[in-house]
Amino acid sequence: MSEIPWWGLPLIAAVFALAGAGTAMIVSARNDYARGRVRKTRRWYEERMSAYTELMAAFDRVVYRLRTGYAARGRQPDPMAYLDEVGPALMRVRLLASGPVRSAALAAHLLLEKLHETGKPAAVPGVDPEKHGRELLAQVPLVLQEFEAAAREELEITPQPPAVLTGFGRTRLITLRRPARIAEVPEKEPHAAR
Repeated sequence: MSEIPWWGLPLIAAVFALAGAGTAMIVSARNDYARGRVRKTRRWYEERMSAYTELMAAFDRVVYRLRTGYAARGRQPDPMAYLDEVGPALMRVRLLASGPVRSAALAAHLLLEKLHETGKPAAVPGVDPEKHGRELLAQVPLVLQEFEAAAREELEITPQPPAVLTGFGRTRLITLRRPARIAEVPEKEPHAAR
């Protein structure tokens, strides 16, 4: 007879079953953590993207209103309407953004706020206040461009589409291809009867 005790085989089976269950639990927990991390990262990215686009849209509406007000030459911009419109979007950006994006957003806000203060910005000696206001308004797109550039850099938005993994560690860019044009072949003229 064999010298293996009767309880040896069930014990080995139980040890392997527990090891398999433990391994499955560890792998499952690791996958859940990775999925949760991806979900949180995606939500964080989408939150920042929506905050930045909301603020850019608010700034664009304000700039349009200021330009039409200067064109009408009589409408004074309302600072409280400006703060009511831009305030919530600016607060979201201040909470979510990194330093460069926050600085660029606040620079744009301060310039627009200056244009809203009393209808006309503080007078510069020897310069017509109306002309000074128009010059400040002309600077707004440049400041907004800095905000857009900082947001693009933070969100890692590039003009090229992202690379796709094709296998064996190789990547390629996704490109949109135009369908090949089919050259029109002129119909052959029927041979003239002889």
